[in-house]
Amino acid sequence: MQQIVNFILRNKTFLLFLLLLFISVMLTIQSHSYHRSRFINSANFLSGGIFNASNNISDYFGLREQNKLLQEENNQLKSILFNVENNLNSPYVDSLNFAKNYIFTPAQVIRNSYSSTNNILLLNRGKKDSIKQDFGVISSKGIIGIIEKTNANYATVLSILNTTSSISAKLKKTNHFGSIKWDGLLPNKIQLSEIPKIAPVATGDTIVTSGRSAIFPKNIPIGIVSSFNLDTAENYYEIEVTLFNDMTNIEHVYIIENRDAEQIENLLENND
Repeated sequence: MQQIVNFILRNKTFLLFLLLLFISVMLTIQSHSYHRSRFINSANFLSGGIFNASNNISDYFGLREQNKLLQEENNQLKSILFNVENNLNSPYVDSLNFAKNYIFTPAQVIRNSYSSTNNILLLNRGKKDSIKQDFGVISSKGIIGIIEKTNANYATVLSILNTTSSISAKLKKTNHFGSIKWDGLLPNKIQLSEIPKIAPVATGDTIVTSGRSAIFPKNIPIGIVSSFNLDTAENYYEIEVTLFNDMTNIEHVYIIENRDAEQIENLLENND
């Protein structure tokens, strides 16, 4: 306290000057409309700049949460898209009793391998999120793989870049279907086999999921035909497909659950 008193005594002249200056400025602003308007505009500009800077900082630190919200919104839109497409095969669509055959759960890739022959991904979703074996996994650009193992908090995905993986696929323009497998060479190329020679294959054709399994809905993008050869001995095409996904750079994915999968599998097993 004594130091404050000493400071005031040492600088009493300067402090008195500042006080008188402040009083004169305030009297000038109050008695002249022009000065008053200029002061108000300057104050608004200053406070607006401060609030804008504060908002920009807040927005920056909120990007993670915004990305999460956008992913959840995309998840809802994908659910609507695939379920609408599935229900359009019925004679009519009952909007009051809309069957949601597919459930989409957003997830994040926390580990990804693509340089070995049997590649897997690790996701931050598990049994507590109702994730089970044989659920499909896609990204915004197309197919990723199939859930292989799960524990309480995590799940591993059998990547399409895995030589043991085989997924039903088709030519989008003709619906001729076969199987996609990986030869273990390039991470951006996959092979489609069992397409019959009667199919009109052309470079640039789009390859999508066939919907002939209980894992993936039909018409999920896979890639485009980059080259093809006809095996005359087997009468089938061997087709090389360039993937839409960059499998070396995967971060956000969606896990697909087919709610009718168990019924379909049980029916197929009983017919074997």
